[in-house]
Amino acid sequence: MKSLSDSQAAFLLAVARRVVPAVATLDPGGTERFWRLIDDALNIKPPAILARFKFFLLILRWAPALVFFRPLDRLGPGTQDGVLRWLQSSPIRLLRVGVWGLKTLCFMGYYGQPEVAAGIGYSPVLEGNERLVERP
Repeated sequence: MKSLSDSQAAFLLAVARRVVPAVATLDPGGTERFWRLIDDALNIKPPAILARFKFFLLILRWAPALVFFRPLDRLGPGTQDGVLRWLQSSPIRLLRVGVWGLKTLCFMGYYGQPEVAAGIGYSPVLEGNERLVERP
């Protein structure tokens, strides 16, 4: 992964397994596709956005230590889920936006894989906007 360090990627994977539990069942090829999709999405972001995302990962990991005396990835699954639920509806807008952006990346990394998408019957129309525009 080019866009994140090994420790950031390991933390993101831990969160992804809470957001999309099926991520834990991916074979090595599926895990590689998961990372490629996420890396491709992060690599097209401006450096400032990527830096903010990395900072958000740091905050997400260590903020629970203020209450639970452990980082998020060292808490039990139920507690991790509770922290993520609280953050996604937090009164602090930046936390909400950050969690929803992180969840979107996790969903994309898993459900964006052709095998997974086909397995759930998802077949996007890639020229969708063209259908919205009336042609003379």
